[in-house]
Amino acid sequence: MGTQEQVLEVARRARQAAAELAPLPRAVKDAALHAIADALVARSAEIVEANAADVARAREDGMSEYMIDRLSLTADRVAAIAAAVRHVASLPDPVGESVRGYTLPNGLELRQVRVPLGVVGIIYEGRPNVTVDAAALTLKSGNAVLLRGSSSAYESNTALVEVMRSALADRVPADAIQLVPGRDRDSVKHLMRARGLVDVLIPRGGASLINSVVEESTVPVIETGTGNCHVYVDADADLDMAVDILVNAKTQRPSVCNAAETVLVHRDIAEAFLPRALRALGEKGVTVHGDAAVRAHAGEGATVTPATEEDWGTEYLSLDLAAAVVDSLDDAVAHIRRYGSAHTEAIVTTSQSAARRFTALVDSAAVMVNASTRFTDGEEFGFGAEIGISTQKLHARGPMGLPELTSTKYVVTGDGHLRGA
Repeated sequence: MGTQEQVLEVARRARQAAAELAPLPRAVKDAALHAIADALVARSAEIVEANAADVARAREDGMSEYMIDRLSLTADRVAAIAAAVRHVASLPDPVGESVRGYTLPNGLELRQVRVPLGVVGIIYEGRPNVTVDAAALTLKSGNAVLLRGSSSAYESNTALVEVMRSALADRVPADAIQLVPGRDRDSVKHLMRARGLVDVLIPRGGASLINSVVEESTVPVIETGTGNCHVYVDADADLDMAVDILVNAKTQRPSVCNAAETVLVHRDIAEAFLPRALRALGEKGVTVHGDAAVRAHAGEGATVTPATEEDWGTEYLSLDLAAAVVDSLDDAVAHIRRYGSAHTEAIVTTSQSAARRFTALVDSAAVMVNASTRFTDGEEFGFGAEIGISTQKLHARGPMGLPELTSTKYVVTGDGHLRGA
């Protein structure tokens, strides 16, 4: 059987599983999720062993340490993943929820209710935790999932899916969770063309992966964008708060999409703020790519290089940060509109009017006021986990939890109603 037929076969099985999963009550799905969490913990040693093979191969291939960090699993990380699965089980089931409902003047009762999307395909790079997060969220929301991770995490993903499928037993159809066969790009291509079997694709990863799926897929795509996130330090910022937020947003975990990649500083506060901020960033090993005004404030302990035009649009995913001085809040917004990826932007200010203007003008999936960009995350938002962070405006935007994995249908109840002319 060729790759195309293999991919279509798992898609057919997923479609059947989705039909069986959709009407199941919450108690059944939650029991399956708890069984998955228990199995992940019980079998964490073999999961970590499989992951070690991926990590060793990644190091041989010269993968950066930041990306290896995203790939790596430990017993503690597996336990945290299992805890996230239990959290998903504790959340309300969106399926069947009434979005709106009323009685029409003619007596027809109309309800709009949430229903599963059906078969969800996830195409993602080397983050094995996504394998479990996606499976848990799709199962809870009544969907079947087809998982196509990167070849760099192949052993990890294979082990995780085997553990999860074995835990399902007779609770829910095992084919509700499947790996897409194949390691080469052909399997991705066939998944992207499986229109009619796969209801939606969600790509998670770098710009090249996302653009490829968006441009080449015939299956509808929910675009999860890259994270060129900004921190704007306003003229009325609290300096201590601004330094702490910037350092956290950049260095707490630089390899993820909600890490800050650019800082914009109001000219009126630059002299007081930048020497402190650049020194604090330097202590954390950050290389700042600054404009002339930023470089003028670089003192001892700071690593600052000249910024290029390319730097303003770069998602570094490393200990690098672009920095510029701007003349006003509106100039900061203009910079974000030009170079940003509509993911997350933050303002640090004590001015309520500045905060209101910034949040009104910035058109991104999440806007933070006096908080780190790192909070744009499904778990931090109380979703248990996330399927991705959508930067588009249809059908979902921002961290995607359970409700975002549903569509709706109308249920109309009459009493022999007939439509006239």
